[in-house]
Amino acid sequence: MTGQGEVVEITPDLMIRAYAVGLFPMAPDADATELEWYDPPMRGVLPLDAFHVPRRLYRTVMSGRFEIVSDRDFHATIAACAQPAPGREQTWINDQIIDLFCRLHDMGYAHSVETWRDGRLVGGLYGVSIGGAFFGESMFSRERDASKVALVHLVARLRVGGYALLDTQFGTAHLATFGGVEIPAADYKYRLRQAIAMPASWPDDGKSSQIVAAMRAIRAGG
Repeated sequence: MTGQGEVVEITPDLMIRAYAVGLFPMAPDADATELEWYDPPMRGVLPLDAFHVPRRLYRTVMSGRFEIVSDRDFHATIAACAQPAPGREQTWINDQIIDLFCRLHDMGYAHSVETWRDGRLVGGLYGVSIGGAFFGESMFSRERDASKVALVHLVARLRVGGYALLDTQFGTAHLATFGGVEIPAADYKYRLRQAIAMPASWPDDGKSSQIVAAMRAIRAGG
């Protein structure tokens, strides 16, 4: 990050301050050596109280086909998100992003929700947690529905943990199927200020029974 000729080192502490005011970093591409800060005029959010899943996916979520855990292998999760995939040949996750988010994870500010099957990591997502706000960053899938199941588990965890805001950065047609919307940046930042002041906490796997109950309360439809 450069300002008036001075290069400012991007640290985990700087990232936390940036997220708290509505900014987020991305690399232009995986080979880039610098990061850029984004503050788009419209922000994607996934309302936790209006989240819903298609019936077929809901059956998969509740079937026990996958083992879903949190923070078992954060580095492997973000590294998998950085890999090219069909329909996503370019990625914005470079080595600096991986290093910074792993450091945030070590500090307790970044978490992963991971989908495992037969001892293999087959899907998942990661993001940043500050107060009652969770900033979703990226997800990946190596098997059908693996990342979608992780998303449902994420919402259940956030409900259990007392979160108020799930930031998706941008709105997409995919997220819209779950209830995702785009709102003006000013509205987003108002919600953000309220959310980060809340005493929410990331629920670990020891709260699995509460997480399962929260998933059962999620509406299935479509």
